[in-house]
Amino acid sequence: MKSRETLRNWVRQAEVDAGTAPGVTTEEYEEMARLRKENKRLREANEILKKATVFFAGELDPRNH
Repeated sequence: MKSRETLRNWVRQAEVDAGTAPGVTTEEYEEMARLRKENKRLREANEILKKATVFFAGELDPRNH
């Protein structure tokens, strides 16, 4: 039954969160998810900055004028 498995998972996670069982706590999982999102956003910002650098370097190059 799916409901039994769901209940078992909730109990297991509660044990992990309470520190009585090994595993990733809910708080740690949420922090990792937040950091993954931030990492993705920073990678995207880096790509934009790299492209802007190439563009502006080309604009400032006197050989292009």
